Amino acid sequence: MTSPLELPAEDRVLSPGTGYTRAHWEAAADGLLHAAWQWATPGRALLDLPGRPSGSGVRSDGLEGYARTFLAAAFRVAGADGKDPHGWLDRYADGLTAGTRTPGRDDMESWPLIRDHTVFGQPMVESASVAIGLRLTRPWLWDRLDSAVQDRAEEWLRGSLRHTPAPNNWYLFPYSVAAFLESVGRGDAETARAKERALDLLDGWYRGQGWYADGDGRAFDHYNGWALHLYPVLDAHLSGDEGLSARYGSRLREHLEGFSLLFGADGAPIHFGRSLSYRFAAASSVALGAVTGHTPLSPGTSRRLASGVLRYFVDRGAVGSDGLLSLGWHGPHDASIQHYSGPASPYWASKAFVALLAPADHPLWTATEESSPSEGPDQVLALPAPGLLVQTTQADGIVRLHNHGSDHLRPHEGESGVLDDPLYSRHAYSTVTGPTARENAADNHLAVVVAGARSGRRAIRPLGAGQGDGWGWAASWHRPVFTSGPPMVPGLRVESVTVVRGRYELRVHRVAGAPHGARVEHTGWAAGPGTRAEEGVRSELLGLHGWEAHDEVRAPQGTAFTRWAVLPRLSAPVQGTALFVALATLTGESDAAPLADVVSGVRVDGDAVEVGWTDDGSTTRIAFEPLTVDHH
Repeated sequence: MTSPLELPAEDRVLSPGTGYTRAHWEAAADGLLHAAWQWATPGRALLDLPGRPSGSGVRSDGLEGYARTFLAAAFRVAGADGKDPHGWLDRYADGLTAGTRTPGRDDMESWPLIRDHTVFGQPMVESASVAIGLRLTRPWLWDRLDSAVQDRAEEWLRGSLRHTPAPNNWYLFPYSVAAFLESVGRGDAETARAKERALDLLDGWYRGQGWYADGDGRAFDHYNGWALHLYPVLDAHLSGDEGLSARYGSRLREHLEGFSLLFGADGAPIHFGRSLSYRFAAASSVALGAVTGHTPLSPGTSRRLASGVLRYFVDRGAVGSDGLLSLGWHGPHDASIQHYSGPASPYWASKAFVALLAPADHPLWTATEESSPSEGPDQVLALPAPGLLVQTTQADGIVRLHNHGSDHLRPHEGESGVLDDPLYSRHAYSTVTGPTARENAADNHLAVVVAGARSGRRAIRPLGAGQGDGWGWAASWHRPVFTSGPPMVPGLRVESVTVVRGRYELRVHRVAGAPHGARVEHTGWAAGPGTRAEEGVRSELLGLHGWEAHDEVRAPQGTAFTRWAVLPRLSAPVQGTALFVALATLTGESDAAPLADVVSGVRVDGDAVEVGWTDDGSTTRIAFEPLTVDHH
């Protein structure tokens, strides 16, 4: 697609993978800002972008437009050492002056007050972006404001310190506000408490291997990079706090060792977790690592990943003909958005422009682009801490994420009465497929069917993960939950193991406690209407043991990648305890061998299964009670 952004010519010498340079990043920021500012109020306090309002209302959405675009402008100007050829900071200074004059007043310019997260609390989120923007641009904006405006801005920002955040990454919003106030000599006991509370919680949410849970539950997703790592590491970088930098920077470095694999060869980030309309914000942790030095990646690889993400979305219609970022993935896509999303929400993508804090002579921009990790040899990475398994294939550049540990169930919630969240509940996600919508057949899902009702997967309980030479595994169990009839069947339990090697996925499920008359269904990847690889990606699912029928099911609502989708499905009756074995693949290879030629034999002995592979004569053995996974 033709982008409405005016970008410079490609540089395929310096950037052979993407053609993008630092000038492209500056031009992209300027283009996005120019389009958004067409919708500013006369006093410049709110950017009321067109579209349906979020659950927080139009005024909050207008503040969101101001705050999130301010992030892009701040990174743009700070990275240019104050050079502001388009006069962005004058606009934001005017908006700050107008917005804080009478906060809470129902007029065209006044910003909404910051309240508890349970009472239209979205302004607390935006306060962090305002604070970081002011901190980044202090010499050219904050220091030039009248003292009365500074005082008003401080009073409005302190609402973030005096109200209750949501019980997750939101605690880093008052943290960022407090860090800014301290940086301009306005710190006190209140700011100190906000920072201490946030870091205490953050340390409690840290699970290892560079992964934080987004709160007290087990939500592991893109918020790791664009929030839980970004805010403390950026604060440490700006403040020069070596202790803070060492503690949280080392976690960022470890996170990037695995997270860098979650970008396809085409630049796409993994389509997994909520708030995906933030799009290229997924690159913010990669860019921040390069800026701060807390990264295991070379500068050329970091730029390949970051620029790859930016170009991926620019080339695929994320920026509409009006120059605005839409709510969705490539273009608008309702199933990808949340109730809290409004017209300006996608501008959290501005976080990716943290890359511009690296000056023009920084190695991030001067080094020649290198290949991204997914363009190298096939890789498998097990992440036991979050319960994830990453699988990449060089031949088609596809990355797959097998989920055996991340859900979106909060600790105080029971499993029944909570609808499946397609962005967390599925067994697998990729960089070329999105999950089907909740109202359609679920892809990559094991359902027990009782009295006509299909079960969902809510709380995901990890059983372990590991890897060997060229292969890896992850396992979990869940209680099937039903939205019609009784919410649960006593004693019903599903244990699941995924073993990957090359482009193949061995999926083994042990169903225990199934009642008389029950059936079990298992679906594969949701691909587009074409069945040939040259028409896109191909999804296959082959039953190896326990399955009796194979068919296809349609998903007319499609996915974020295709308007209409079809997915393979296996089914069989089940009663008591039974073992089911299948082989799945998602591939873009036109000459990929059929699955029937991949396995040399399957042997089941009680609760154990052995699968032989034709390519090298190796064998995979999976046993339950206790769970063991071997490959030799």
